[in-house]
Amino acid sequence: MTGFSTKSFAIAVALGAVAAPALAQTAATPWELKPDTGYAYDKEGKTYSYKMGTSNAGELLKGAKKVPKGTLFFIGHNGQLYMRTGPYLEGDGKFKFGPDQ
Repeated sequence: MTGFSTKSFAIAVALGAVAAPALAQTAATPWELKPDTGYAYDKEGKTYSYKMGTSNAGELLKGAKKVPKGTLFFIGHNGQLYMRTGPYLEGDGKFKFGPDQ
């Protein structure tokens, strides 16, 4: 797992759930991330998942940062992965950036 960026891991964890084009058009569903699995978003914009072990978990956590609650991940029109903290739901629980906005 050398050269594996923990920041990329945190970002890529979210990627699988936001890659579907119709995400904003359907009801929200919880992510199903698997334990002992790493998710990556590489320099070319490709996504990968890796089976992880525990022998070097300490090294993986060095420099890692927790993703703040209330973070939204999305793919822009240019294909770039973005993240945004702050409100993304309306007061009534509807997605603030949905198709009817």
